[in-house]
Amino acid sequence: MSNSQQNNLPKNKGVSVVSEEVCQQVMGRENAFSAVENVFSAMAKNTAYNFPVIREAIGHEDALYGFKSGFDRDGMVLGLKSGGYWPGNMAKGLTNHQSTVILFDPDTGKLKSLVGGNYLTAVRTAASSAVSIAYLARKDSKVLGMIGAGHQSSFQLRAAVEQRDFEKVVCWNFHPEQIPNLAAVAEELGLPFESVTREELCAQADVIITITSAFEALIDKNWIKPGTHIACMGTDTKGKQEVDAKLLAVASVFTDELAQSITIGEAQHAIAQKLIQQSDIVPIGEVINGTKPGRTSDEQITLFDGTGVGLQDLAVASVAAELAEEKGLATYFQL
Repeated sequence: MSNSQQNNLPKNKGVSVVSEEVCQQVMGRENAFSAVENVFSAMAKNTAYNFPVIREAIGHEDALYGFKSGFDRDGMVLGLKSGGYWPGNMAKGLTNHQSTVILFDPDTGKLKSLVGGNYLTAVRTAASSAVSIAYLARKDSKVLGMIGAGHQSSFQLRAAVEQRDFEKVVCWNFHPEQIPNLAAVAEELGLPFESVTREELCAQADVIITITSAFEALIDKNWIKPGTHIACMGTDTKGKQEVDAKLLAVASVFTDELAQSITIGEAQHAIAQKLIQQSDIVPIGEVINGTKPGRTSDEQITLFDGTGVGLQDLAVASVAAELAEEKGLATYFQL
């Protein structure tokens, strides 16, 4: 948004509120991709940084609750995402992930916006893997493999197919009854879809997205063929794991944020087993900025450890708030 546009926004209406419904109206995949790409770039330049993450099991409803926060000096975005994971919510007609983004004015510290975070979390997570595909997957990638068919998988699929000319989608999920939901999305996108074993998926796929809540390796190192790009998007907590730790030792590993990658991301296991060192992992912002190479050969296995950082949430929420205010779709209150 230009400065002149920003100057035309309401100054005295108070705190803006952007509902889940409005977020879905104004925030598309292209906007989310640009927001996430920009914030990864800023992180690599050290002009944006995430504050330490707080994430706790609250001892009620098996819920995990936490805060992700940070400041992006390039985008002038300050705030936090508050929320977590309630595994029993599906039975109540709610999504298991629940979150709200709170934005503050970096010039004054005043509360600026309250933005629904559920849809945006799914969109920014999908944008993150899409950025990794755009920068790391082989240009001639034809088969997309999906490990996971839960709520976020459809967002992942829609974002991924915009990055390469995929001709087929193959899928495996721990709960097979969820697979038809993802098959319907593939059909809508005009892509053939097949439910397969994990080993067969790895044999076919040029790009693999893992989007599960697994605590054990679902993919064996020996199943992965040369030239594959893997986006590991589900591991965001200590103990979680989606792929064989030995895979990271033979792959070129990239991530959204190093600190999270080695502690709560997919790389935590390879680091703990001393299979790789922190210096082996490249922030994807370095590739975006051209300061580090991405894929250097068609035989190379690339792996993106998408841990999910607060700055991603703040970036997409800030864009959503600006678009909602611009279009007259935000509501306001005085605090």
